[in-house]
Amino acid sequence: MKKTILITGASSGIGKATANLFNKKGWNVSATMRNPDTVNDLNETSSLKKIKLDVQNKESIIRAVELTQQSFGQIHVVLNNAGYGAVGPFEAATDLQIKRQFEVNLFGLMDVTKAVIPHFKKNNYGLFINVTSLGGLMTFPIFSIYHASKFAVEGFTEALQYELNPFGIEFKLIEPGAVATDFATRSLEMFNTEEYPDYDIILQKTQDFFSNSKVSSSPEQVAEIIFNAATDDSKQLRYIVGEDAKQIAEYRAKLPYEDFRNMIKGQVLGTNFEI
Repeated sequence: MKKTILITGASSGIGKATANLFNKKGWNVSATMRNPDTVNDLNETSSLKKIKLDVQNKESIIRAVELTQQSFGQIHVVLNNAGYGAVGPFEAATDLQIKRQFEVNLFGLMDVTKAVIPHFKKNNYGLFINVTSLGGLMTFPIFSIYHASKFAVEGFTEALQYELNPFGIEFKLIEPGAVATDFATRSLEMFNTEEYPDYDIILQKTQDFFSNSKVSSSPEQVAEIIFNAATDDSKQLRYIVGEDAKQIAEYRAKLPYEDFRNMIKGQVLGTNFEI
């Protein structure tokens, strides 16, 4: 039986690479995105459909799930991939920016999940793969809102297993480190810090750290891990992607928290950094 995956945020980066890979592997792909008409480098076929879905619009989510079922029948896997980063000092974040970060990264993911659960329960089978980040396991300066949303996805996913595993529904988490996508441009929103010049040093040091980072995975490499997670029939929950992510996660697991915090502070801000 040919399986079907529904992917959110499939217009670029990890989502698009995953859509292409699964389609090449013989899957039906529902490649959902906010503006399908503007994505010209993802070609529709009998087994790949571009479908409009905005995770901030519940009606579009329900309609996208319906269209996927109409096109392919049973949905076997959902990849909750849509997301972006809101970055800057928390003090500089507006209420709207904070709410939107959670609406996209968390509440949108929840709404997609809730829309598909009845379909999965009916078939007594389904897999949700949620893309979080190394930033769902540890933190960096000026990413507090982004980290909060990703930590929330981690907790939501872990807890939901207990409720839905009895219905044949499984969950997996994809946790990439740095990925060579447009995350730092199109998918990154910087807070306006003009009124908060006392954060300038922290901002500059953090930006320099990430700009000078030489290690990153390609979207295609992340897609390969996602395909493995979807097909390995294991109960493994977390898939850490990238050598940078694996190394930092290992330090996080082994070091006392205070030592790990000082390590990140030293690497990003400088060992002797003081305000």
